Amino acid sequence: MNQDLQLLHPYPFEKLRHLLSQVTPNPSKTPINLSIGEPKHAPPAFVLDSLKENMHQISLYPKTKGSNELRQAIADWLDQRFSLKGHIDSQTQVLPLNGTREGIFSFIQAVVNRKSANANVIFPNPFYQIYEGASLLAGATPIYLNTTKDNQFLPDLKTLDEETLNQCQLMMICSPGNPTGAVIDEATLIELIQLADKHDFILASDECYSEIYFDQKPQGLLGACIAIGRHDFSRCVVFHSLSKRSNLPGMRSGFIAGDASVLAPYLLYRTYHGCAMSEMIQTASIDAWRDETHVEENRKLYKEKFQAVLTILDGVLDVEQPDASFYLWPKLPVDDATFCQKLFEEEHITLVPGQYLSRESDGVNPGQFHARRALVAPLDECIEAANRLKSFVLRHYNRP
Repeated sequence: MNQDLQLLHPYPFEKLRHLLSQVTPNPSKTPINLSIGEPKHAPPAFVLDSLKENMHQISLYPKTKGSNELRQAIADWLDQRFSLKGHIDSQTQVLPLNGTREGIFSFIQAVVNRKSANANVIFPNPFYQIYEGASLLAGATPIYLNTTKDNQFLPDLKTLDEETLNQCQLMMICSPGNPTGAVIDEATLIELIQLADKHDFILASDECYSEIYFDQKPQGLLGACIAIGRHDFSRCVVFHSLSKRSNLPGMRSGFIAGDASVLAPYLLYRTYHGCAMSEMIQTASIDAWRDETHVEENRKLYKEKFQAVLTILDGVLDVEQPDASFYLWPKLPVDDATFCQKLFEEEHITLVPGQYLSRESDGVNPGQFHARRALVAPLDECIEAANRLKSFVLRHYNRP
């Protein structure tokens, strides 16, 4: 077995299951699970119709590169959404993925040069667990950039020294952030691009939550490239998905786009990886990327839930509406694991302790005393959970 497997941490939800198994939830309360970022809104009917109508395509071997039509639909969406002014080539700068989890994991494996004695992969902390696991299995050293309220939940680049940056092969950013919902502005994205040039690393932006926002559209890395005239997107790639945007997590459809010189060898890797998207999924994905009406409706549903829940929790917990995404990241009055376990026991509500989504770095675990709450359940369940949470906090902690 690969000895690096021993470096992997238990997945957050495995740790959560163990934590909650130690108590019995209140049988008088219906369970409300707000731990997993799995969209519960109805998927677009026209996408489901497309899947049914194209079931016959299951008899075809799919192309790893995807169809010309799918790549063009993705390129058109990127161009329109991020104002790329036509500077995106569907033939060389777009590749479909079976969801971004698969794509990010395999991309990190392909990017890291194992012959390098010191290879760093830098990413925000808290983080999506795939960043860390893929880095460790690629033989790289994860470098955690703490994101806290003090730095607006954004990676603090000033904490990185020259040696760490010189050994960096890949920097992962997540905007809007998981779990904080913080959005990186264009000026900072440009600063990151310049940093990648100076220290010769690839900059990859996980933008899977970009279409769930409230007031202002989140910026994108490719758009920042256009703003400085970098029309080839050198060193830069982005990841997007239909899971959150279109409520299609089970369809496993996303893409990577950006620097053609990076995507070409990554495509070679993928031809061996056995990860081609099935033809019927490709056809349905084309329909999804070409429609914005269902995305606008999706945003309205999330906005309604955030308004209702934050009104209930106002003055009860230290929590604010994020820039984007469907997560709340409240500051808790006590240890987060203790809080989540007791909340589950008394109110049958499942949240994720923040410390499970982060690592100790510079003597601090930035997720500690936080919990991730995904507003993915229907509105009535989100309101019910908020009222139970309010009662729980006032009963035990009065006010934070």
